Amino acid sequence: MTHRISARGISLDFIPRGGVLDALSVTDAGQVIAPLHRAPWAEEEVAPDAPPHQRWLAGDFLAAPMGASERGLHGLPANGDWQIVPSAPGLVRAVLSGEVLGATVVKELSVADGHPFVYQRHLFIGGQGALPVANHAMVAVPNGAKLSFSRKRWWETLAEPLETTRGRSRLAYPRRAEDAAEFPAAEGGTVNLHRYPWGAAHEDFVAGIEDPASPLGWTAVVRPQEGDLYLSLRNPALLPMTMLWHSNGGRDYPPWAGRHRGCLGVEEGAALPMLGLSSRETPDPLTAAGQPGLVRLDPEGTVEVRHIIGCIAWPEGQSVAGVMLDGDTLTVTGDWGAERKVPVRGSWLGLARARPQSAGKAAPDWDL
Repeated sequence: MTHRISARGISLDFIPRGGVLDALSVTDAGQVIAPLHRAPWAEEEVAPDAPPHQRWLAGDFLAAPMGASERGLHGLPANGDWQIVPSAPGLVRAVLSGEVLGATVVKELSVADGHPFVYQRHLFIGGQGALPVANHAMVAVPNGAKLSFSRKRWWETLAEPLETTRGRSRLAYPRRAEDAAEFPAAEGGTVNLHRYPWGAAHEDFVAGIEDPASPLGWTAVVRPQEGDLYLSLRNPALLPMTMLWHSNGGRDYPPWAGRHRGCLGVEEGAALPMLGLSSRETPDPLTAAGQPGLVRLDPEGTVEVRHIIGCIAWPEGQSVAGVMLDGDTLTVTGDWGAERKVPVRGSWLGLARARPQSAGKAAPDWDL
């Protein structure tokens, strides 16, 4: 059963099956903005042996572990059931049915009057070991987009292409490049990751690694034709990776059938195994720089992963040049002088508290 939460100017649906944040809608400057993607197929079109989350592929969900696992692609949080527990207005809280490496997993989604953002928190209570983790937001970009990012050290593809025989991947694998505007293409030349789409009929995955000096991790997706802007915010000391999934007609087999187009995954996390070269190096370059490549659980405590997503009107269509947090105000500037100031929970990401060596720990402030 879908559970809706809302505040003035914002609403979303929470779907317990797969723990999906769906149907995000923000009213801003007279516009109604609905930025999240939904796959075009019916559930019965998905093969029985496919990862369960493909049946309801939409919105944003937690991948833990990120990538392949014995509980299906992206793990139990993406494919299992969540049980909603009582919570306050403007907040949904749910507990995953089953454990992740022995940890109980709790999801919290909250909204606030006048804020164009959803505040996400995932709590891993107990458990033992470390795993790659990411939020898996999918932005609908049927008419193209301009992408900007907080400063990255480099960009890197997987060890192998997503598709070889039953579809097409257009990037070179595994490869690294410092400049997102000139990432190596499979057939020579380069592509500009600041634009979507940059090719026809392709399925690709590439990750950017944050500069350790970044005060705020952010990804901005401008949809010029829609006149809006999708924003993803994170603590870069805890989640140092921005992973982009380009799903644009590159898979020819069911249920994709060449029709899954205009989907841009903006997946923020700590997921070293998704790096085709860096994951093979000892020490890996994230660890060498004091950045977490995995989320490490605490058998006697709670580890939390926080993330903010939202959207605002952006009629100028300019690429974003900068995103700055000052107290409870977020300032977004365009490369030709556009500017928006919007309210945000400035302390939510815990930027001042962050420690690069830690995956983030906090005592829970709720009762199951």
